[in-house]
Amino acid sequence: MQNYPIGTPGKPWCEEEKEEWKQRQTIKRSYSDEVLKQLGCIPEGFELKQYGALPYDESRYPLYAVIPKNIPKDIPKNIDPAKPAVLVTGGVHGYETSGVQGALQFINTKLSEYAEDFTIIVVPCVSPWGYETINRWDQYALDPNRSFYPNSPAPESAQLMAFVESLNLPFTLHVDLHETTDTDNSEFRPALAARDATTHDNWNIPDGFYLVANTTNPQKPFQEAIIDAVKQVTHIAPADDSGKIIGADLLSEGVICYDKKALYLCGGMTDAEFVTTTEVYPDSANATAENCNAAQVAVITAALEYIK
Repeated sequence: MQNYPIGTPGKPWCEEEKEEWKQRQTIKRSYSDEVLKQLGCIPEGFELKQYGALPYDESRYPLYAVIPKNIPKDIPKNIDPAKPAVLVTGGVHGYETSGVQGALQFINTKLSEYAEDFTIIVVPCVSPWGYETINRWDQYALDPNRSFYPNSPAPESAQLMAFVESLNLPFTLHVDLHETTDTDNSEFRPALAARDATTHDNWNIPDGFYLVANTTNPQKPFQEAIIDAVKQVTHIAPADDSGKIIGADLLSEGVICYDKKALYLCGGMTDAEFVTTTEVYPDSANATAENCNAAQVAVITAALEYIK
């Protein structure tokens, strides 16, 4: 087990250790400047919808989605069923920058192109406190991306689930935007091992982009179409010496599977037929912030083109 400065090895954290962890976190960037200001000019036909606010500081951390203006406010079932409903989520893990910035880039550059064919909901930053402090967890030392279940104690997950349920839309597609970074090894995996008093044996970080499909409905041709699109933007992660990526078997090049509902992942929140989770690697020597964001946009557009 890698040493971590909080807690006693072999003993799970109690509230005292979680509070100590929270007190060590500091603001490193601005949600207002880097996210909210980019939402100041929404494409025609769409509007900004506040669906909640984080209880840590409601004025600092309002939660927003970009939604079509033609969604009825009181009778969501009036949505035209001929237009597939699409959910795009970013920043479930706030520290994964291109998940947030890629969602914003999609809103600002591509969203209007697909408005006629789809009912698209974009939630660009699910975890704004995590975005500002560059954290995987929330203030309660909870991972929002393991907290999508009824009565979730993670407000990021609970408020997003309530919002999505309120839309009453039969989603066809859900794209959840993530990253895998070197800080997974330097901070977040050691913190998780310390918090839960567990040992982590797999410290592999793939050099490149990969997707996580849903074990129960992987939709292999759909995932492969996305990988083909992303290849035009950035490199795909190779398998490791065991033929795996982060310990999981490959479905196809650059694609692994998780049971998203069983793990309470954001990608398991809906019953969408087509679901994928991106994993961009921004710390690669071959990556830039620009092509990481572009890769996220390429995923969304390739997914939309596939189901069009």
